[in-house]
Amino acid sequence: MKMIKALALSLGETDKPVITKYQLGVVVFGLYRQKRYKGEPVSLQKDVAEAADFQKYLKQLLEDGVLAPHRDLPNGVYSLLGNTKWSAEEAVCAIDPFAYTSHLSAMEYHGITDRVPSKLFMSSPDDKDWKLYAQDKMKRDLQENYEIYRQGNLPLLTRTKIKNIGKKEVKIFHSKHYGAYKKAHERDIRVATIGRTFLDMLRNPDLCGGINHVLETYDRYAETYLKLITNEIDAHGGPIDKVRAGYIIDERLGIKDSIVESWVQYAQRGSSRKLDPTAEFIAVWSDKWLLSLNVFEKNKS
Repeated sequence: MKMIKALALSLGETDKPVITKYQLGVVVFGLYRQKRYKGEPVSLQKDVAEAADFQKYLKQLLEDGVLAPHRDLPNGVYSLLGNTKWSAEEAVCAIDPFAYTSHLSAMEYHGITDRVPSKLFMSSPDDKDWKLYAQDKMKRDLQENYEIYRQGNLPLLTRTKIKNIGKKEVKIFHSKHYGAYKKAHERDIRVATIGRTFLDMLRNPDLCGGINHVLETYDRYAETYLKLITNEIDAHGGPIDKVRAGYIIDERLGIKDSIVESWVQYAQRGSSRKLDPTAEFIAVWSDKWLLSLNVFEKNKS
């Protein structure tokens, strides 16, 4: 079997909605090492692919239409023949293996907002951690061939800047707090869990429709998802996250919970102790939670 046929067939079996140069590099490298596709020999003279081999096959795949640049995708990311019906979320999750849908977009996914985000909100690790995760992933993908792959100057897993997928603006939030997410069963995306989404609302209300919408969402759904919220915030929330959640759940909503009550220990006075981290401090306090209630709610009866 010719290499280009084996390559096209291999790409056709991928579960990725779009193909990056790194993903293609791994496929090319694997065929060179195995010299077989599903038991059938592949005509190759070398044991290890190099950069020139990669470029040759990329060019041929593009000329044959197996891969194609797409106006909705960043440079260096390609659509696969017969696979153009992917969403912006699916594309971002394929391009960045550590990204996941978050904030207002995760709220929409979980059905806890009536808003339709004009932007796609995603989260991904900060640059330092992203590079470490990328190195670990390459080692898992390539196993004992990791160093050989690198020596061949084949494409590495690197971060792609994503500002838009087609007409959809993409807002990627980078944080040292790598969140809890799950893989959606019906779509090829990763999405923040319910608990993490409620935690993100406290940290970044500006990315979740604003503090008033966050409070409305807690008012409506906090009791329904109480265990998931308290488990996530107790395990991964910082002191100020616990105080904000404690005020909302305990004092605002009147829900009594032993885990929430234990968070009172983190209450302390200070100009940074604000319900809305994005707004100015005001001297209106929760006496129990020692939190500035710096929120002017609309249409509150």
